Amino acid sequence: MARTTPMRLVELMVMRQDISSIIEFIGKKGNFQFQSGLSSTDDKSKVNADFETFKALQQARAFLNVEDIDDSFLNGVSRPTEEDARLVKNLLAGIDELKNKELEYGDELKRVQDANDEAESFANLKISFSELDHVSFLSLKIGRIDPSTFDELKFAVGNRVVIVPLGADKSKILVATSKKARFALDTELKKFNFVNLEIPSDFKGIPDDVLESLRAQLAEAKKTYDSLEEEKKNFKTTHQEILRHLLATYSVGSQILDVQNALESTNLVYRLTGWFPEADTHSMMTEFDKLTEGRIAIRVYQPHEIPAVLSGHEKVPVKLSHGKVVSAFERMIFSYGSPLYGSIDPTPFVAVFFTVLFGIMFGDLGQGLVFLLMGILMAKKVLKLGGWNKFAPIFICIGISSSIMGFLEGEFFANTKVLVPVSAAIKSALGVTDPHELAEPLFSLEFWAAKNPIVPIFLIFGITIGLGFVINSIGLIINFFNKLAQQKYGSAFFGKTGLAGALFFWYVIFFAVRIAAFGHSPQVYDWIIIGVTLFFSAFAEPFERLADGHHPAIENGLGSLIIGGVVELIEVISTYLSNSISFVRVGAFALAHAVLGYIISSMVELAPGAAGIIISIIGNSIVIVLEGMIVAIQVIRLQYYEFFSKFFNETGREFKPFTFKYKN
Repeated sequence: MARTTPMRLVELMVMRQDISSIIEFIGKKGNFQFQSGLSSTDDKSKVNADFETFKALQQARAFLNVEDIDDSFLNGVSRPTEEDARLVKNLLAGIDELKNKELEYGDELKRVQDANDEAESFANLKISFSELDHVSFLSLKIGRIDPSTFDELKFAVGNRVVIVPLGADKSKILVATSKKARFALDTELKKFNFVNLEIPSDFKGIPDDVLESLRAQLAEAKKTYDSLEEEKKNFKTTHQEILRHLLATYSVGSQILDVQNALESTNLVYRLTGWFPEADTHSMMTEFDKLTEGRIAIRVYQPHEIPAVLSGHEKVPVKLSHGKVVSAFERMIFSYGSPLYGSIDPTPFVAVFFTVLFGIMFGDLGQGLVFLLMGILMAKKVLKLGGWNKFAPIFICIGISSSIMGFLEGEFFANTKVLVPVSAAIKSALGVTDPHELAEPLFSLEFWAAKNPIVPIFLIFGITIGLGFVINSIGLIINFFNKLAQQKYGSAFFGKTGLAGALFFWYVIFFAVRIAAFGHSPQVYDWIIIGVTLFFSAFAEPFERLADGHHPAIENGLGSLIIGGVVELIEVISTYLSNSISFVRVGAFALAHAVLGYIISSMVELAPGAAGIIISIIGNSIVIVLEGMIVAIQVIRLQYYEFFSKFFNETGREFKPFTFKYKN
């Protein structure tokens, strides 16, 4: 059985002039995990100049409205060079010039706009203000208010006061009331933050030629400001590719400096330690030596040579090595937990179990081909679904398994008649002549039900429980060999998931099949074997301690051992029973899928013409999306609780190598 990838720890002593090259190589290689991780430094003297430049470039990108880049732009990018620094200087200088122009033109536009608005506000006031102000019975005020409060003010003063808006936006008003009511008016106006405007006594409004001049200035200011937008657009067109290149370059450079600032160092030498796969040892050492022209000291350690690993204070990072198809299933493993270093890699089993279980529960040739097509389009990047594209092999696998199962069951987009001629031709070639059997799919529950109605139920649930037995057994076998590799002999041979528990489980299944299928009667030796294996499964603690060399064997007294053993005995029986029965859901979902297909098919037959096609499309779409999600969740659940629980007693540490990320 394949185990996790062998790892090595390397310690590097690197000269100051070579450290950037080494970090850049490590980041591009993507197979080196720093031993203690990297933390930010509080040393104010260690300034990351590249990060400051990166932030300035981000502000430039936002100013020009250039679309941001992603990790894919970092491919083949190196740390900044002197030429990059020159490009940054010129680019930012151009940006600063545009910003200054924008500020200058914007201020001028606002000034002219405000002047024009002021003038327009008084455009209709053609009577001399002094003539109105000296009326003995009339009190007049001109001022500014918040336009949003105009209606509220008018309501508050009622019919006692006349309010005339002087501009279109109602921000400036003329207020008229009797001399007697002027004090009450002042009180009301204060509530609405009325601001008096000082108006010359001979003011008769704004002359038309002045208004026209202001309007012309405003038009010219707008034209100048709009021309700046065009200038920005041209600058963006000619510089956006350079800007993107510099963003990628300085992103890499800033990450290199971050790592460099976090490393142990003297004035001349940096020390860095990290894990990488054993298979890369020679190539890594050769490249380190070449990059530094021999100015480097290298020491490589095996895990068992590291005191922190032997004491359990540090776990060796776990890397799984697979091809494109199996590697797509790795996230199912790591989402549950990382296997321990040196343990059996369960990913190939997960890939097979997930594919088979999904196909059984979702058997339809047409719907399976949809998953297959989606997987192919995702793999070719024709269909882009963000982070989901890396799961394209999973869609291809479940598409193939669903299609095969659907073909055997004779179901094509919920239609059970389309594939009848194909299955009939295959059966005829195999020598089948019965007309009734030729009219049924290759694997027909209806055919078996006609002979004996109880057969299909036993057939479906028998197959799924049998599959569950295989999955549970493989989990127990993995656990046994993992424990042996870890030299935990006690838990390897005793306990619920040890060899004793496995023998109990296997013999009970063998015992039940022998009685049900062959009519054998229970024998004394059956009860002895079941009793002994159950005893070592439930009362495992003292035997585990003895096997591992721990004393005393009964740590907490005989009473505690008996009580714990009785509880564990119930746990062993209930766990293995539930682990087996749990796989009945696979058959139940297979039947549910068939029922849904029958409902869709019946509705299509009842609907006339185009309506039937629409019902078929909608019905199959709902099944593909909703039932596809439900089935996937159920398969993952079965693997988590029935398979992983057998050997995931302790989790390891996932290998997460240092790589360059655009916004790390």
